[in-house]
Amino acid sequence: MILRSAGFCLTFWVAVLASLEAPLAGSVQLPVPRATIHPGHEITGQNLIDRRFPERTTQQFAVISHRNQLVGMVARRTLLPGRPVPVNAVGIQTLVDRGDQGRLVFREQGLFIVMQVEVLQSGGVGDYVRVRNVDSGVVVTGKVQTDGTILAEN
Repeated sequence: MILRSAGFCLTFWVAVLASLEAPLAGSVQLPVPRATIHPGHEITGQNLIDRRFPERTTQQFAVISHRNQLVGMVARRTLLPGRPVPVNAVGIQTLVDRGDQGRLVFREQGLFIVMQVEVLQSGGVGDYVRVRNVDSGVVVTGKVQTDGTILAEN
């Protein structure tokens, strides 16, 4: 009698596990906002939760599929809770913005020259942007540094 009920128990749990896996087959887990994220706000790991969607979601729509693609990005438009995040709805955090005044640091063999420039392209840390020297009008390209300066090296 005990053996028969143990067999039933095992059969029952196998059926339960199979039924749990069935809805998960053909689905994908996507990061979604926990609450509304407004344009200009940085996305953190605490702002996100994971939610399951049909696999066709990623095939039909250009959405972010991994958490690490979102953390540290800035919302370009309002992101709604529980909804997948479109790829074009987020962007890098910019340190220098087009049209702003900035500082270009030119470095070569221990020589540093600092000059005022007009930023011609927006960019974040590590991005290469074009800038124009406000005195001479010469356009150069430099790399955005963590402090917001643009570094040009020879």
